[in-house]
Amino acid sequence: MANATKAVLEGGPDDLPERIVSVTGTGPDVKVPFRGGYEHFKATDRQKETSEGQLPVYEWWERTEVPG
Repeated sequence: MANATKAVLEGGPDDLPERIVSVTGTGPDVKVPFRGGYEHFKATDRQKETSEGQLPVYEWWERTEVPG
């Protein structure tokens, strides 16, 4: 059974510090703050076996910059 509170991130910056993250809510998007902006990941239908069990996979799809 999948762990509904965490997800695996695929794609995006190679130096993203965390690839297993907490997921809040049930939205289709995870937004991760990174280097003055946000990396956005969308839910997929896939699951991946990890050290924390079977988790849903989210794929990178865009970056947004924080104004300033």
